[in-house]
Amino acid sequence: MKLYTYQRADGAERLAVALQDKLYDLAQFGAHYADMNALIADGAAALPAELDPAGKQPLDEPVRLCAPIPHPRQDVLCLGINYAAHAVESSRFHAEAFGGDRPKAIYFSKRVSRASGDGDPIPSYPGLVDSLDYECELGVILGKDAFCVQPEDVSDYIFGYTIVNDVSARNLQTAHRQWYFGKSLDGFLPCGPCILTADEVPFPPVLDIRCSVNGELRQNSTTALLIHSIADIIAELSRGMTLCAGTIIATGTPAGVGMGMQPPQFLKPGDTVVCEIEGIGALHNTVE
Repeated sequence: MKLYTYQRADGAERLAVALQDKLYDLAQFGAHYADMNALIADGAAALPAELDPAGKQPLDEPVRLCAPIPHPRQDVLCLGINYAAHAVESSRFHAEAFGGDRPKAIYFSKRVSRASGDGDPIPSYPGLVDSLDYECELGVILGKDAFCVQPEDVSDYIFGYTIVNDVSARNLQTAHRQWYFGKSLDGFLPCGPCILTADEVPFPPVLDIRCSVNGELRQNSTTALLIHSIADIIAELSRGMTLCAGTIIATGTPAGVGMGMQPPQFLKPGDTVVCEIEGIGALHNTVE
């Protein structure tokens, strides 16, 4: 099942589901929720077992899509250097910031006041950012609070998956010698276009992941190459902190980001970035 947040003409944000290649407002199926966080928090009772579009009215096209979770309940949790080839290109760009032995997973958080949706612009911040970069990542969304979860039980805690573009200001990321500021500017979390519910793919998900800039393929990999698995990530983090239902975990990006090219090729106004993950769809955003 694919779940969406969309904006009506009056500005109100509602939830939708894709059925037979059309979008339907979830309220038509008796699922009345203020937002996606409320739906996720309701757990198994949130959606009817069967969603039959017969007699229901699909949404008029085109539909303005928002991020599936426009306002995440907590900061997005992120994995750094979680694909081997990306580790190599990162160290080549800035050895002090990205190099060295890393036997443990690298965690950081990304502050989000509002996540951007499909078609929303990526701000370029002239005068502040001189090295704007993209990172296509598989986003994992928790379906219930997780604390002290064993690796073999992690799949029971996952609500679904989405696409995250972990937009990054490399000059801020390296100058401050930490990643929070350079990852957390407003508009730096394009996300979507939907949530693919966990029952749609085997666990752990092995999905093709790609990113193009202005039609040029830059990233082309598979989530099978994650260094630290989804099960290990959630088990480790939940040993000492509660991960709330609705938490988004960005699992890291493969090789092919702008800073890894020779010479580096950073985003500029007018560039269009398309992030794609098999089974989920494509996320389109243009730099302004």
